Amino acid sequence: MILVTGATGGIGRVLLDHLLTADREPVRVVARDPDKVPRAVRDRVEVVVGSHADPDVVDAALDGVRSVFWLVAGDPTAASPFHAYVGFSLAFAAALPGSGVERVVTVSALGRRVQGYAGHASASQAMDDLLRATGVHLRALVAPTLMDNLLRDVDGLRSDGVVRAAAQQDRRAPMVARSDVAAVAARLLLDGSWTGQEELPVLGPEDLSADDVDRVLAEVLGRPVRHGAPDPQQQLTALVTAGSSPRMARGLTAMLAAKARGLDDADRPTRAADTPTTLRQFAERVLAPAVQGR
Repeated sequence: MILVTGATGGIGRVLLDHLLTADREPVRVVARDPDKVPRAVRDRVEVVVGSHADPDVVDAALDGVRSVFWLVAGDPTAASPFHAYVGFSLAFAAALPGSGVERVVTVSALGRRVQGYAGHASASQAMDDLLRATGVHLRALVAPTLMDNLLRDVDGLRSDGVVRAAAQQDRRAPMVARSDVAAVAARLLLDGSWTGQEELPVLGPEDLSADDVDRVLAEVLGRPVRHGAPDPQQQLTALVTAGSSPRMARGLTAMLAAKARGLDDADRPTRAADTPTTLRQFAERVLAPAVQGR
């Protein structure tokens, strides 16, 4: 059996589609609100109701499970990024050695060898270290910025053509579609042959600068597009006003600042997973319909 956490999120929903289409192993999901799991999916999976930070929920969810997709969303109200990622995963890590789980796939961040605090990225890497210490076979899908984050800028793109992100206009870095991350996770969860503990970069097919992103989006959307880097203090204030704890807000801005300095392209891997979706394809299939209200 395969256990999927984060099943109602962007990566989890696509991952479930892959696993159910393959129809090779039974699937169980953990969901705080089972009504958020589409009925067509609920009819084909087991649902454990609750938070996968809860020890009792974890124990129930792991019964009879061989492989786990472990995804931590990073609760913005958490006390800190390390509480959000490492603290959230403590019950799971404690349960692994006594369970029948053989393999775990996580989604994490690039830049492990880069010195300096990078907020949520550093915390997700510490989460992977926690799980490694259990001895389980592990693949950490280390990802750069997701193309799907551009969906947060739909209103700005629609009104004034602005992507509000901290970036160096001419510095290229990888970007990946979350659908590709989900596809890689599905292949690993369905493959019972791999062993050991490794990071597997999911980088997308091309490196892109902010100028490149602006050009591609302008061509697809048919209007000028530009990056408008937010003021860090204003961004921090906006996050706290929206409900983030101060430390989670500072962690997010620290990660974004580290990415702007080159976190995602500082340590080039020797191999990476196949993640073929280009930014143009993503913009045509996903972003443009959202911007244009289709």
